[in-house]
Amino acid sequence: MSDPASLISTAAVRGAYRTSQSLTGQKDEAIAEEAGASANSFTNMVQQASESALETVREGEAVAQAGLRGEADTQQVVEAMLAMESTVKVAVSVRDRFVEAYQEILRMPI
Repeated sequence: MSDPASLISTAAVRGAYRTSQSLTGQKDEAIAEEAGASANSFTNMVQQASESALETVREGEAVAQAGLRGEADTQQVVEAMLAMESTVKVAVSVRDRFVEAYQEILRMPI
């Protein structure tokens, strides 16, 4: 049995949505504002995530340097390095997903 979502094209859904908005009196401006708000919130989310990752890496480096100077306990250094390692792995994974999505978009027919 086919998936119901695959039976309806996105263009048909957008057309039906626009038709319903024109019937109810809503403007396309609301759609544009909503799209802009969601794009802005996505941008903010990515920016906050990258800032958080950078802060984790900086903290890990600071603890590692303190450990080399003998100012930090070995346990603290290990915990900071594990946190930094997992943060870098997640960042690389997200980057790879972005690249895959971009390549998929490039392969789409116009």
